[in-house]
Amino acid sequence: MLEILQYGFMRNAIMAAVLASIACGIIGVYVVVKKVSSLSGGISHASFGGVGLGYYLGVNPMYGLIPFSLLAAIAMGLASKRTKVAEDTAVGILWSLGMAIGIILIYLTPGYAPDLMTYLFGNILTVPLSDIYLMLALDAVIILVVYAYYKEFMSLCFDEEFATVAGINVERLYLLLLCLIALTIVLLIKVVGIILIIALLTMPASLSSHYTKNLRKMMYMSILLGASFSIMGLALSYSYDVPSGATIILVMSAAYLLHFVYKAVRPKSVTR
Repeated sequence: MLEILQYGFMRNAIMAAVLASIACGIIGVYVVVKKVSSLSGGISHASFGGVGLGYYLGVNPMYGLIPFSLLAAIAMGLASKRTKVAEDTAVGILWSLGMAIGIILIYLTPGYAPDLMTYLFGNILTVPLSDIYLMLALDAVIILVVYAYYKEFMSLCFDEEFATVAGINVERLYLLLLCLIALTIVLLIKVVGIILIIALLTMPASLSSHYTKNLRKMMYMSILLGASFSIMGLALSYSYDVPSGATIILVMSAAYLLHFVYKAVRPKSVTR
């Protein structure tokens, strides 16, 4: 493991893995507790339109991803809250629309779109230092907003009716949470890609929920698990020369499976 630290791209990859784990550890807990994983998957796929926008404008696609994913999150939130269209239908429509816009914009962009597969399937080994700074800034925003609205988010996730009675603007808070999910998705795209984001966003948080029901402890544990699995997957991908994003998800999936196997075979404690 120490051998790989001599390479600059590997150090960038490890920093990116840790920064992404901080965001997905915090926001992933809300995704799991609030049960909005399908909506989060819709936002991640719709954000492909931002990738196309970045290529079309000739800028770093990450800068196209941020506004586009935020707009997709707000659109899905408003569609699910204010229209009579079923939430899964609204997610499916906007998911497809975002992907279609991205494909059209990439097609209209002159020349070849470099690193396009990176945004679909992830390649943490190609994360430049400029993206590390962007990820650090997005992490800071996520942490500050969650710190400021921690109690309100807890009310939203566990008891919306109480939050409404307490005078909290539930719809606005829900849209804010979706925007934080969108920012987290931007952070995770270079790590595992649009296709695999939902696994990284939910598995560490879901696994931590089996060991504690305290929301704050779940976040800490989820961050630790996400970072550990990501670095382990990164080391394995380097050793066996296989795609890093898929390897990270395989490591997480194996740990998740082992957890349930252990629970199934461990001796039951006898109460007297």
